[in-house]
Amino acid sequence: MAKHWRGQVAFAPAAAADDRLAITSLRAWRLREPVSGRRYTVVKLDSRGGIAGYGEGGATVATDVAEAKAAIAGRRATDAEFIRHRLAGLPAMEAAVNNAMLDIAARAANVPVYQYLGGPTRFKARVVARIEGGDEEALANSVERGMEQGARAFSFPIPTRDALWRMQAYTDAIRKRFDRLKKAAGAEADFVLDANATLTPGDASFIATAFERDHLLWLDEPTDVLTNDALSRISDESVTPVGLGRRVHNVATFQNLLRWGCVDILRPSIGLNSIRQIRRMAAVAETNYVAVGPYHDGGPIATVAAIQLAASLPNFFAQQVPQPLAEQDRAMRAELTGGNREIAKDGFAPLVNQPGLGIEVNEEALKKYSEEVL
Repeated sequence: MAKHWRGQVAFAPAAAADDRLAITSLRAWRLREPVSGRRYTVVKLDSRGGIAGYGEGGATVATDVAEAKAAIAGRRATDAEFIRHRLAGLPAMEAAVNNAMLDIAARAANVPVYQYLGGPTRFKARVVARIEGGDEEALANSVERGMEQGARAFSFPIPTRDALWRMQAYTDAIRKRFDRLKKAAGAEADFVLDANATLTPGDASFIATAFERDHLLWLDEPTDVLTNDALSRISDESVTPVGLGRRVHNVATFQNLLRWGCVDILRPSIGLNSIRQIRRMAAVAETNYVAVGPYHDGGPIATVAAIQLAASLPNFFAQQVPQPLAEQDRAMRAELTGGNREIAKDGFAPLVNQPGLGIEVNEEALKKYSEEVL
């Protein structure tokens, strides 16, 4: 076992020659969706026992993959802490590799990932469709398509602000978009307002207050200023919940946010953090009575992994799932996983009761849509 001392690791010896969980090879596909340009990396690990595991992380480069291959050589599928420390500077690659290791370990145990992690804590996971579109009509169409796919909650982007707009006029523009999307989804649908860290703390506070009576699920990533005084201004002046953390992959950063009491929904990215890493973050959040709703803007394999994660977290709230605008992108995602794995029923995604991630990845599709195979 690896031993820890002041952040350093005394690494465990390499796997024995007859260890069926020993990793024998790593292969990676750097993918790009044809229309949106959304990029993510899929990793496949093969083990000596003949079990393969898949994981997905955010966008990477060839040198990241080379470093991961060097790190994984001679390791077991259970050496998660070794990989976490060895690839600490490459969060997207660490997430992909560690999730693939978890897939192997759960398949070897013949249980779903959520059961391997001690779950289930629930039997279905609430999803929030992250809609796309360049104008109001496209966004409304995306909501209608999401409803057809079983979504009942939606995350939508705020309009780009013209520098000449007064704050009230800008808020009115957001209100106009919100009203149209709510009409398209129906009165029972819920919404997340995605600011994508584009607002100042003062402007974010103004908008949060303006939408209090609409009972948003949360105001997402209102600002990129993650300081106590700035975030307190948003949370103290409004009852609208605040979600933060899509660019964070350090547990200590989340600890500070939680200590300040400025975040209601912890939002670690599934593309930058492995399942195990988000579980560490969720454990810290639970002690502060804060829920977790992971951010996700990657591919369908990460969606499946995120639902497995949701079923293992006591303080899970909702899982964001991309809702691609283009038919070509949607077709690609379905092809990668042998069918559309990103559907819901009445707003909830069911758990897959199959070993590991519970899917069969189409490697021909990986090759077809890959910018580079490594």
